[in-house]
Amino acid sequence: MLSNISAPSKLIPTPVDPFHLLPVRVVLYQQQDSSDGKLYSNLHKINFSLSHEFFIQVCNNFPFSWKPIYRFFNFSLTQPDFCHSSVTYNKMLDVYGRSKNIVVLWEFVHKVAEQKLATDATFRIVVKHLAAARELKKCVEFFHLMNASGFCYSVEILNKVVETLCGQKMVDEAKHVIVKMKPWIKPSEVTYGILVSGFCARGDLIEACRIWNLMVEGGLQPEVSSSEKIIERFFKCDRLEDGLIFFKTIRLDRFHDVGSSTYRLVIVWMCKKHKLPLALPLFCEVLKRGFGVDDRVISALVYCLVSKRKVREAFKVFSGLREPDLMIYNGLIKGLLKLRKKSEATEVFRLMCDRGCEPNMHTYIMLLQAHLGKRGRKGPHPEVNFESIFVGGLVKVGKTLEATKYVERILNGGTEVPRFDYNKFLYEFSNDEGMVMFREVGARLRDVGMVDLGDIFITYGDKMTSRDRRRRKIEKVPP
Repeated sequence: MLSNISAPSKLIPTPVDPFHLLPVRVVLYQQQDSSDGKLYSNLHKINFSLSHEFFIQVCNNFPFSWKPIYRFFNFSLTQPDFCHSSVTYNKMLDVYGRSKNIVVLWEFVHKVAEQKLATDATFRIVVKHLAAARELKKCVEFFHLMNASGFCYSVEILNKVVETLCGQKMVDEAKHVIVKMKPWIKPSEVTYGILVSGFCARGDLIEACRIWNLMVEGGLQPEVSSSEKIIERFFKCDRLEDGLIFFKTIRLDRFHDVGSSTYRLVIVWMCKKHKLPLALPLFCEVLKRGFGVDDRVISALVYCLVSKRKVREAFKVFSGLREPDLMIYNGLIKGLLKLRKKSEATEVFRLMCDRGCEPNMHTYIMLLQAHLGKRGRKGPHPEVNFESIFVGGLVKVGKTLEATKYVERILNGGTEVPRFDYNKFLYEFSNDEGMVMFREVGARLRDVGMVDLGDIFITYGDKMTSRDRRRRKIEKVPP
């Protein structure tokens, strides 16, 4: 029966008739416990054309049910014009693994080994599901089985398997496979680097450093990317001093290998923690070494300078840029708003609009929270009171129930109005009616002297208008 197997080849997808796919799925599901003769007879009555794409589509409809796929596979072996490939085998292995049927999965692994249809994806799929079922002994046996079938031990395949396990947060299982396979496959710096990244992603700094030391003791040179993962995890755990010590050690031992990405990581985190005296020397070192400085570093430095009340120095750095991007503008606005300089932040907002840099939702939300407060503005002018603007807008778009609930919470004595969701507010009114509403509100705000806030609303209304025009142009484009 296993003669219906082809050598691994590049499959060309063929169209699948959904008219035939549905009845095949129904028969497989309803008669999965029937005899072979009855099941095969009903499948033949459908008169469908079996292809690789059709087989894969059937498997996709039973992602967690092994029996229909197992029965359909046996049926496919009776078709003389159909030959299986590594793609269909890998798909079945994945279904068996997802259904937690390790017995059938392991039985099918032997068939793959006999037919020599294993690929890199086969190793990834099988070891992932075996490790998830805590069948660690079988994970090691799988490598030996594949080696006996002609797939020699390879550190490249081991790296792919370890990467898959770490991506599924099975770092301990990946470490077990590496240790048990060490007599046959010597781990490389890439292997250990993936493992270090996995432990850092899990937050296990102790184990990550232990793997790092093991790598160094073995005479391997760790990759810079794995060093960055450890430094970042130190910073995330609020261990700034340890992270800086580790960075200085790497910079001292491998000065020429430390590139701009490592400097960027440290500078951005120093700025986040408001450690400006530590960030500036590193920034000067980056410039001295001739590395390109990206916008993320400049944005972090500008924000840190402003938050330290060094506004003049921040504007000096900002003015020295030819074309500041959105991230830099947002960093400057955020820093000014932290100092409660709403007018200066709005001036930066106007400047970015004049220079053709379009603000994003984060820009508008920062400015609205600064001008209106986190619970909405309550002012002496009823026409520009934020509550009346919002409630009127809700009624206008037909959301009377939400408007009523909001008013009731305000009127009830002692009930504090919850924090206002500006993100939802802008999203709800990003339509044709919202364009008119934002312009009217902006005009009213300007009339009563709130020029900054009025400009923000008017600019957002203009943004909605231009976006609506772009949508209409796209809709008018013929297919």
